[in-house]
Amino acid sequence: MASGGNDAKFFTRGKIQEFKAELQDAAKGKDKKFVKRKTVLKKIVANITMGNDMSQMFPEVIQCLPIPMLEIKKMVYLFLVSYGRVRPDLIERALPHFIADCEDRNPLIRALAIRTMSYIPLPSVLSALVEPLRHSLKDSDPYVRKTAAICVAKIYLVDHRIVERERFIDNLKELLKDANPTVVANSVAALTEIADRSDTIVLKFPYSLALKLVAALENCSEWGQIYILDSLLNYVPQTSDEATVMTERIVARLQHSNSAVVLTVIKVLLYLMNYIESKQSNDYLCKKMGPPLEVDIDFVRKAVRSIGRLAIKISSAADPCIKVLLELVDSKVSYVLQEAVVVIKDILRRYPDQYDSVIPILCENMNSLDEPEAKAAIIWIIGQNAQKIENADELMDTLTYTFLEEAVEVQLALLTATVKLFIQKPQEGQKLLPKVLKWATEEVDNPDLRDRGYMYWRLLSNDAAAAKDIVMGDRPPVNTDTDRMELGALDQLLLHTGTLGSIYHKTPETFIRYAKGKALKDSPALNATSRRALISLPTGGPPKPVSTAALVPPIPQSIRDMQSEARSPPPSATGSTMAQAQQAAPLGAEDDLLSPSEAEYTGGPSRKGTVDSDISQDKPALPPKSNDPYAGLDSAFGGYVADQPKPVGGRPGEFDDLLL
Repeated sequence: MASGGNDAKFFTRGKIQEFKAELQDAAKGKDKKFVKRKTVLKKIVANITMGNDMSQMFPEVIQCLPIPMLEIKKMVYLFLVSYGRVRPDLIERALPHFIADCEDRNPLIRALAIRTMSYIPLPSVLSALVEPLRHSLKDSDPYVRKTAAICVAKIYLVDHRIVERERFIDNLKELLKDANPTVVANSVAALTEIADRSDTIVLKFPYSLALKLVAALENCSEWGQIYILDSLLNYVPQTSDEATVMTERIVARLQHSNSAVVLTVIKVLLYLMNYIESKQSNDYLCKKMGPPLEVDIDFVRKAVRSIGRLAIKISSAADPCIKVLLELVDSKVSYVLQEAVVVIKDILRRYPDQYDSVIPILCENMNSLDEPEAKAAIIWIIGQNAQKIENADELMDTLTYTFLEEAVEVQLALLTATVKLFIQKPQEGQKLLPKVLKWATEEVDNPDLRDRGYMYWRLLSNDAAAAKDIVMGDRPPVNTDTDRMELGALDQLLLHTGTLGSIYHKTPETFIRYAKGKALKDSPALNATSRRALISLPTGGPPKPVSTAALVPPIPQSIRDMQSEARSPPPSATGSTMAQAQQAAPLGAEDDLLSPSEAEYTGGPSRKGTVDSDISQDKPALPPKSNDPYAGLDSAFGGYVADQPKPVGGRPGEFDDLLL
């Protein structure tokens, strides 16, 4: 169908009657190699792409189904996918052709037929698809098998009762042992999708199956690797040796060129490290996951700030953190040096008089600082510790030379540091202070800076002793209370590495309506540190999606009457009228359009017993209504302010296309 730029001529608005006449003439006359019908179908598909309604062409297009040409079948099937749901009365005519194509000798046509049928969520089509799909899951061609695996997930989204009644999950489990890696990857993707949508199905992979999945990574596509790697979170190591072997098998994927693969590998490694007892092995994995400093400047800055927060949060780690930060200062890399200075300033505030030896090193690199935040940090250090620095007045004189050209942040720091210098060393600071105060109050337009200048001026003029108590008084200690998380929260977040949860710093179930929670699972191999933070999730699944009718409440009759009188002056709305309008609108509905509950299921076996030990099922319980341990953690990772997440609307992934 792709013939380069020649297809551009088909993208012109056509008339339905003309298309019908051309198809009818081609069917009656001699259409050698079906060239005429192929041309007309291209025009129809092009009009569908442009948004033109071609549903009236349904009878004529269906007549092209028997044509034994793959390119024509693709276009006809695309038409049926587009309009099959809106013309259920005519889709019945296509069912015999669907069934025939499912038995075609060409595997591409067989796969195309079952895939198209799974895209049309009509009871008649799904009923006709059951037997062809059963045969396709055991087809001799791997392309058909991998397509059939995804079709099972599609059917589950529409009506899970069909999948359970026909025991298609058992067929997917058998495909996990398939010799073709792509089939394995699609089977994993389908099972994962089904488990995410189900409130009773839980995937549990044994060690032997996990090894087989890892072995299939070598010959999978990039997205296939992502699905397989992500599914390894369903494997719970029973011994430390098992977890170590798994990490050895997948650590080489960190060198992959696809960033999504690398992020998924990191997520799995972080998960498996909870089950490894050897500290040496965990340190090795951390080094493998740590990129060099030259990779990304923003990443380097956040890494340096994380070192500083670690020193502030854990006092026993302050000494090694200071040592590392001084090494970064010695590197002379500009952005690393400036971040290190900012971080060390906070450490000096947290531990006063404990790391004074680093101040001369920072002052030596003062001229290399050109960013406002770094300049403000070194100015604060000099002003706060002027009594300990012999040439503090010379350093401040140098820094104030460009006072009027500096950013407001730096000017504020210079003003305060100059006052501190005068308070601690009156003789050295008495020449510099009037000059800075004059600049701040007379030659600067910023009101904050000017007001602070006047405040210092009057304070020093009236009572210098009081000024010392105020300016050099005790300051609140630097702490990381805003970084605190509930026990086990960080382990949960790490299981969502590479997702929106890692951006919002919240687990997906707290801001996505149908998402399932993840948590570490208990095991004899779980190390002591992870066991202390072990938490359990609510046994209930995600909340059922509400009916679309509940999302768009009907318009009350009183509102309809008001709309009919739109031209006339509207009557005044009373409180009782508004209350009646609110009562008329339903607030919710219990019916589930995508996954009917078992109470609605009247035939076939129940969900119990459809899976074996690899996929266990638990009786669901209602999840707690309000249990968000991550509230207020937007600044938990470097002062990053995330957008407030909102729950998504609509039904999730009604016809998601996976690995097709």
